[in-house]
Order: sequence, then C-alpha cells, then structure tokens
Amino acid sequence: MNHYYQPEIETASREDILKLQNEKIVKQVRHVYDNVPYYRNLMDQKGVTPEDIKGIDDIKKLPFLTKDDLRDSYPRGLLGTDMRKCVRIHSTSGTTGKRVVAYYTQKDVDLWEECCARAIVAAGGDESDICQVCYGYGLFTGGFGVHGGSHKVGCLTLPMSSGNTDRQVQFMMDMEATILCCTPSYAAYIGETLAEKGYTPEDNKLKAGIFGAEPWTEEMRQSIEKSLGIKAYDIYGLTELSGPGVAYECCEQTGMHINEDHFYAEVINPETGEVLPEGEKGELVFTSLDKEAFPLLRYRTRDICILSRKKCSCGRTHVKMTKPLGRSDDMMVIRGVNVFPSQIETVLLGAGYEPNYQIVVDRVNNTDTFDIYLEFSKDQFSDKISVMQKREQDLRTSMKSMLGISPKIHLVAPKTITRSEGKAVRIIDKRKLHG
Repeated sequence: MNHYYQPEIETASREDILKLQNEKIVKQVRHVYDNVPYYRNLMDQKGVTPEDIKGIDDIKKLPFLTKDDLRDSYPRGLLGTDMRKCVRIHSTSGTTGKRVVAYYTQKDVDLWEECCARAIVAAGGDESDICQVCYGYGLFTGGFGVHGGSHKVGCLTLPMSSGNTDRQVQFMMDMEATILCCTPSYAAYIGETLAEKGYTPEDNKLKAGIFGAEPWTEEMRQSIEKSLGIKAYDIYGLTELSGPGVAYECCEQTGMHINEDHFYAEVINPETGEVLPEGEKGELVFTSLDKEAFPLLRYRTRDICILSRKKCSCGRTHVKMTKPLGRSDDMMVIRGVNVFPSQIETVLLGAGYEPNYQIVVDRVNNTDTFDIYLEFSKDQFSDKISVMQKREQDLRTSMKSMLGISPKIHLVAPKTITRSEGKAVRIIDKRKLHG
C-alpha cells in the first residue's frame, strides 16, 4: 500500500501541477523583482520584466543565478523580505571564499519541513516510528530539516546530531529506532560498528534509512541495506533552496521525486545554458516557486542529472531526477581525463571493498599524480606481499578500464583513513593548493 503525507498534491494530475506552477512563477518573479535589487539588476540587464513572465514556459527568459552570485551578494543581497520576518538562517560549509547564507521565514520553514515529511512517509514512516537523526544540527541544513519533517509526521524524534558513534548505537538499540537519517558514509560506519560490537542486522529494529548530503552509488546502497537490514532511500537538497527534501526517493528506488509544487526543475547544457529535453543528461537548475526570504530563480546547482516523467508505481506524479551523476564543477580532470568519484566507488564496491577510500591528486614535474588509498577488511589481509600487490594491480586494471587512466592503488590497514561523521572527505586535490 502506498502512503502519502499530502496525497492531493503528491498524486496531483500533470494539469493541476502545471496550473499551480504557472500561478506561482508569476507571483514569485514579481516578488523577486520588487524585493531583490541584485536579481532585478540581472533582469534589467537581460531586458526582462515581470510582465514578460506569464507562466512556467517563460522561465527560460530569466537570467541564471550561480554560486558566485550568492557569494557576491553576501550576506544580505538576495534577501527577499524584511529581516524582521526571518526566523532562521542556514549556511553551506563553503571551503573557499565567503559562505552562502540562506534565510527563512516561518512559512519557509513550514514548507521545507512538509517536504521532508513527504520523504519520511515515502520511506514508510508514520507516527508509530522512531526516527534517529544523525545529520549535523546547526548551520548545516540536514539535522533541522529531517528533524522538522519527522515531527510533522508524528515520529518520536531522536535528535542525535552527528558523531559519538557509541552513543548512536546505544540509543538505536535501547530506543529501538526504526528509521535512520544520516550521510551514507556514516550509515556504512554505523553498520561496521554494529558488526564489531557483535550485532547482526536482525538485532536492530531499523526498517529504513534516509541518506543524503553526499554522492553514493547503487553498490553502496546494497552494501548498507545488507549491513543494517534496511531499505535505503536517497534524499536530495541544497541549502540554497532550503535543504534536504527538494527531492526524495519512493519505494521504487529508481530516482527521486522533485517536490514540483515548490521547486521547478530544468536541465541545461552547462556550456551553452540551453534547456534540454526530458531524458537528456545535463546540469540541474532549480527555481524556488514560493520561498519568501531567499527566493532563488534559475539557480545552477552544478549537479549533473536526467529528469524523467515516466509513470511511477508509487502513484506519485512529480517528475523524477536521477541521483546526481557527477558535478559540472567538482569533476576532477586528471591528465586531461574527466574523473568522477562515483566511478571510482563503483569499481571498489564491485571488487568487494568497503567504501572507505581517499583520492589524492597532485602535480609533480608538471604531470598529474593520481593515488587511491583504500582500506582492506580483516579477511582481505594477507601477510604475503605478492597477494597484496596482486590485489592492487587488479584494482588498477579495473580502474583503467572504467576511467581510461591508471591510478596508483595503496591498500592500507582498517581504520587508517579518518572516518567522517559529516560529509566524507573523499578527494584531496593538492594541485589547487599550489596552483
């Protein structure tokens, strides 16, 4: 049986969704033009007025926003309401330059939490569930978003935040948590920790996990499902739009439904900015249709994905996006070859390794070096050097066929790569540090 949090909108007809989007975009463009001088200036430069936007089809007339715009307008340049109406901020953990700060009115918070509630219900959650939230709380959106959604559904909410894995495991077992929410790398770590403590997947009461905030592969999903004895669901979001809950997976697990009543998605050619037809791969662009405090129009996410309107067996009618298939910016170019971490992960998991790895890229004598450090498990260890060397060589060969270039593989002892309790630091690109 399919459960929905807001059935009338989640299963609305295409016509009804379109009608809603047409009404909302006209209002939103007027709101932004009147209240956000930074974007008004971009529209004026492009010669577009709010009167030119009569419905969602006219959205392609509007200028794009990028992360650079968000940094340039820091801290309040994109604020769409009086500061006194705002009740909260969140911020991205930007590694370079200024942070991105997003503002929320109470209405913005309520709509965001409703989106997260839809994700929890789609993962089988209801008021009888105990939802353990181990995303970070604070400026990071993960904790607060899923926490609010869990409250709206009526779950007993364990606001654990990230870290302190022993305490996570104790509460999970003692409180009999049924839904786990965290990053996929942390879920894998919790699975490892449970096994070390002698628990089997049958010993916990978990039935579902809602994992997001970092890229993960199908192989990693299967590995987590096995180690925790659950069904693992993906969730997508970004601080600039609200946080997790922009899109979420249903029981079909074949992509994430975008909450189209709040967020309008386009896929563009990242080079030309041209809007691509459904089913083509390109960069995801989002417009928030009803955010008051931080209303972004045509924001370029840098995530590469494909949109699909294929009928879904769960009964939801909202468009689906694939998992991000890489980024148009954090893609690594190594010796002229485009490399995505997700490709590396696919090879490692396919060869039976846990996803505990680190990629180190450097430049020596004007040539890129490419090293992958990977932990072996206890049963993969051999004291015969030749056996370990053969393993490294096999992985190198598999990487070459997947990527087109050969990395140097270093098998290292278990637990030697620092575990991440927030987002996993997968890539250390030293080329950026010294030009």
